[in-house]
Amino acid sequence: MRDFFKQQGTNYQHSCVYTPQQNGVVERKHRHILESARAFRFQSHLSLHFWAECVSAAVHIINRLPTPILSHQTPFEKLYKKIPSYSHLRIFGCLAYATNVHVPHKFAPRATKCVFIGYPIGQKAYKLYDIESNRVFTSRDVIFHEDIFPYESISSSPPQTDSVVPIAVLDSSLIHQTHEESNPATPTSPTAFTPVFPATPTPASPRAPPRRSQRTHVAPAALSDYVCNQVSSPESLSFSPSFPSKGTQYPIFNFISYDCYSPQHRSFIATITHDVEPTCYEQAASQSHWKIAMQSELAALEANNTWFLTPLPPGKQAIGCRWVYKIKRKSDGSLERYKARLVAKGYTQLEGIDYHDTFSPTAKMVTIRCLLALAAAQNWSLHQLDVHNAFLHGDLSEEIYMSLPPGFQRQGENLVCRLNKSLYGLKQASCQWFAKFSTSIQSAGFIQSKADYSLFTCKKGKSFTALLIYVDDILITGNDLNAINVLKQFLHNQFRIKDLGDLKYFLGMEISRSKKGIFISQRKYALEILKDGGCLGAKPVNFPMEQNVKLTNEGELLKNPSSYRQLVGCLIYLTVTRPDITYSVHILSRFMHAPRKPHMEVAMRILRYLKSNPGQGLFFSSQNDLSLRAFCDSDWGGCSISRKSTTGYCVFLGSSLISWRTERQKTVSLSSAEAEYRAMTGACCELS
Repeated sequence: MRDFFKQQGTNYQHSCVYTPQQNGVVERKHRHILESARAFRFQSHLSLHFWAECVSAAVHIINRLPTPILSHQTPFEKLYKKIPSYSHLRIFGCLAYATNVHVPHKFAPRATKCVFIGYPIGQKAYKLYDIESNRVFTSRDVIFHEDIFPYESISSSPPQTDSVVPIAVLDSSLIHQTHEESNPATPTSPTAFTPVFPATPTPASPRAPPRRSQRTHVAPAALSDYVCNQVSSPESLSFSPSFPSKGTQYPIFNFISYDCYSPQHRSFIATITHDVEPTCYEQAASQSHWKIAMQSELAALEANNTWFLTPLPPGKQAIGCRWVYKIKRKSDGSLERYKARLVAKGYTQLEGIDYHDTFSPTAKMVTIRCLLALAAAQNWSLHQLDVHNAFLHGDLSEEIYMSLPPGFQRQGENLVCRLNKSLYGLKQASCQWFAKFSTSIQSAGFIQSKADYSLFTCKKGKSFTALLIYVDDILITGNDLNAINVLKQFLHNQFRIKDLGDLKYFLGMEISRSKKGIFISQRKYALEILKDGGCLGAKPVNFPMEQNVKLTNEGELLKNPSSYRQLVGCLIYLTVTRPDITYSVHILSRFMHAPRKPHMEVAMRILRYLKSNPGQGLFFSSQNDLSLRAFCDSDWGGCSISRKSTTGYCVFLGSSLISWRTERQKTVSLSSAEAEYRAMTGACCELS
């Protein structure tokens, strides 16, 4: 067998599969190779001249097939210690078109008709045979027609008129001969042509149906996350999963697919998307369940001694209030209760009179992602708590008056509410609430983090518990379930909390968990942005921003700049789980003061990009070594207005992305090295 390959000039090493068995097994392997090579040649109808390519292709495939000799492993896996890929495999001997960019003129064909004859060794490309020039070459940019074999018609009958003519039999003499036989009365000279008019009208021959293309229709890659249905009849509006025939103009309806989620998670997403929350008192007053929710809120406020009714003193001004409505859900997405919250119009307060200190720390998104990555790696449970009327627990030292709630002027119009405790909407409400909460939780043995004041940790022996608070939403994780239950009971006694169970929906982020890790996304929030922007029916794009786009202060000013500012503000919060749009949103945020038409066009393109995959997010793997790694980069003078450079960095905790940022540097860098050093400084500060 070895001598046979040497006589034919073929590399024996590349034609032999790996096996640790004896020579008899190797010979049987070689017989298997030859049988496969003969099958390739018979199917493709190639001549014997291509026998070496048939053998090489057979070896390439056999080396990637499991075998019981190697404990059901592939020879490729045995040699290279990794599972082989099968996405590059194509049918041997089929028709292939290789892209040719070197053409003599613009109207020359940009593709070369070839025959696929194997896989080159050491290259990620395909081995092709050009029939016209009789040369063998390799190419990566190839389009295959795996149902067409160019050499198939050499030993068969001539093809019919409507069939595809193989490129290997397009001989010039055969073409002329066929043309002369099909048109025997055709004159050879154009001057001998004489029109003939029949004496009697002849009936028109039935028109032959147009030939339909046999090309396989493939949906665009941009719609891979969508269910594309075609309307087969405008009258009946019946849907068909197949593509319409060529020339048919039917509208295409795009529906976002939820097939990648489990049935429980699909039910959860559908539930939180279906219900609509009222935006004003007039809408809620017409529904009985919202009226009950408002009465329950007023009863809780009165029971908490939040205010007392009194006439407005001279020289004092009462601030207004309004209702905010929210649908509270359980961890599985089912309805828990309808929540009506009375919010004071704190924007009318005067500094130094109605309030003094307003600062209250909130949890950093980096801390939230880091905590989720740590819980996924350590297999810790995640619990979510909600504090009933959290801001009502703060005590007020200022004298504040508020008008009566809308729809409940029971005591007359001349009375107002004198606030004893803080209320939602007041400028100092969050500050007072956090001060009381931090004091209580530290009395239970927790230590406040210096890096993030919203993070509290407690370590007792091998037990570790972490608590993260974002206003009134609390996230608890740790390795000791008993310690977590004790903490829940303590918080309930102090502030009357509600246990929402396992973490599913937190700060607008949808959180799903499996044995492989934790996945977070803002799918519902992204769909709301698309709906508000009117882009649910727009055509999706594959990238958020055109390359090398330089936005400047040129162009027509927007007549309504508030719509642009609102859109960019929503996109900024969407970057919590979408690092792919961070740079584009950062560029758009530079023009919030005076947005122009080109800026709005770029913002709308980001919405079209979001439609291509609204459920994209971050995955925190359970297989994590918890080592910190950071990558940074910068351009030089990238801002065409200020000539300042742009810094970008990302930080990984093991394999989980927990932090990223792109920002314009504060000073102008005199060199690209200086810009790089500033980027490294920002990344190192984030690591510390």
